[in-house]
Amino acid sequence: MRYVLTGEEMQYADRYTIEQMGVPSCVLMERAALKVVEILEQNNVDCSKTLIVCGSGNNGGDGLAIARLLYLKGIHVNVCYMGNKETASEENKRQYTIAENYGISIGNTLEKKEYSVIIDALLGIGLKRDVSGKYKEVIEQLNEMNGTKVAVDIPTGICDTTGEIKGCAFRADFTVCFAFEKIGMLFEKGRQYAGKIYVADIGISSEALPAGQKLYTYDKEDKDVSLPKRNPNGNKGTFGKVLIIAGSKGMAGAAYLNAKAAYSAGAGLVQIYTHEDNRVILQQALPEAIISTYETFNENQLKQLFDRSDVLLIGSGLGKSDLSEKIFTYAIQYAKIPSVIDGDGLTLLAEDLSLLEHKKQVILTPHLKEMSRLLQCSVEEVQKNKITVLKNFVREYPIVCAMKDARTFVAADGEDIYINTTGNHAMAKAGAGDVLAGIIVGFLAQKMKCKDACEIGVYVHGLCGDYAQKEKGSYSVLANDLLDAISHVMRKLEKEQTR
Repeated sequence: MRYVLTGEEMQYADRYTIEQMGVPSCVLMERAALKVVEILEQNNVDCSKTLIVCGSGNNGGDGLAIARLLYLKGIHVNVCYMGNKETASEENKRQYTIAENYGISIGNTLEKKEYSVIIDALLGIGLKRDVSGKYKEVIEQLNEMNGTKVAVDIPTGICDTTGEIKGCAFRADFTVCFAFEKIGMLFEKGRQYAGKIYVADIGISSEALPAGQKLYTYDKEDKDVSLPKRNPNGNKGTFGKVLIIAGSKGMAGAAYLNAKAAYSAGAGLVQIYTHEDNRVILQQALPEAIISTYETFNENQLKQLFDRSDVLLIGSGLGKSDLSEKIFTYAIQYAKIPSVIDGDGLTLLAEDLSLLEHKKQVILTPHLKEMSRLLQCSVEEVQKNKITVLKNFVREYPIVCAMKDARTFVAADGEDIYINTTGNHAMAKAGAGDVLAGIIVGFLAQKMKCKDACEIGVYVHGLCGDYAQKEKGSYSVLANDLLDAISHVMRKLEKEQTR
């Protein structure tokens, strides 16, 4: 597990380390510069013709320190100082003076020459307004030049919180982040412009992070990921009985994807409650599942199903008819078991969020459009304020929410927020969300807590997408390919867990 920070949180961590822990800011800057040089060497970057473009803040100070370290290795370094020396930060002024004392030439214009590596140390984190004027001109020129492009902490022009481009941005081949990755580089344009990301330890620990909900993620090879524990003496009841209410007339596919994913994630028994028209298809496609059907609303039948089940998944392909609404409303009001609400269930829920007052353990899996319906706002509003919107939503309702996008967020009130970094664009196909809901409820059936089941479910689902992309390419991945990948991913994680 690793934390990811906004620029504001990173500045807090810096101050805490300096003021409370007593580490001088010049020491942190020196460590940062040493790490950049170390990573340049590890990547065998040709530094024979180095250009470092510096601003007047601490990011520019890092750049000046890097210039000195390279100079001391016998490398000729060209430094283009774009900031105002008179208003520079104290550490920037210190590094400028040191560089001059060593005889490093520092200019204030960008020379259009051939460089082997170009290092961006212009603005760093905390950018509030669009890049303009001479900075914009310089960045545009740098992007057109040849040579390996390296960003110090974050590419200039990328918002550290949203990943948006602020006017224009430096396009890096790789970025060296200090202490913690900045959240803006996980999504939007930030992902594209940061290139490969290296997180460098410079002596700022997680103890320096501000109080409150923090954001974290898992790497693809993370050892902190824990699957549900398996009892070697267990039976199908031990590993949980899942009830899936899915698939309106002619929508058997959603129920099939839900159920097979739940089984593949380790659930012991899966029962599908679906429209009668789907019975034959589902019995043939998934004989392991128990099939119960409806054509009209049957309260006694539903009660019996709830009483025999440990967890509930409802909504995938359920439809929005009067009958679907009646079944959904009754299920949310009556079923006292942990539940996952997905797909059409979220649309029905948006009509009456007070239904959540009857539930204690609920997971919602909305994409941005479904989230906008739940909140009765535009998709654009959700897109611009994802973290704030999510925090406010889980604070108001006692739920776990997996807000799905290119980067999925998993949140619960008072707990740190998980950002998923597995998965890829090949997964943007119909049915992928049904597979995710099935994986989550499969973990939930094995007595995982709601937040854990949701978080690990999203992580595993993304790994399935990564595996499927390698097998099928970026264009041809189907939801069925994600199902096939679950066993490969689970086996790999199981092996790692037993080491």
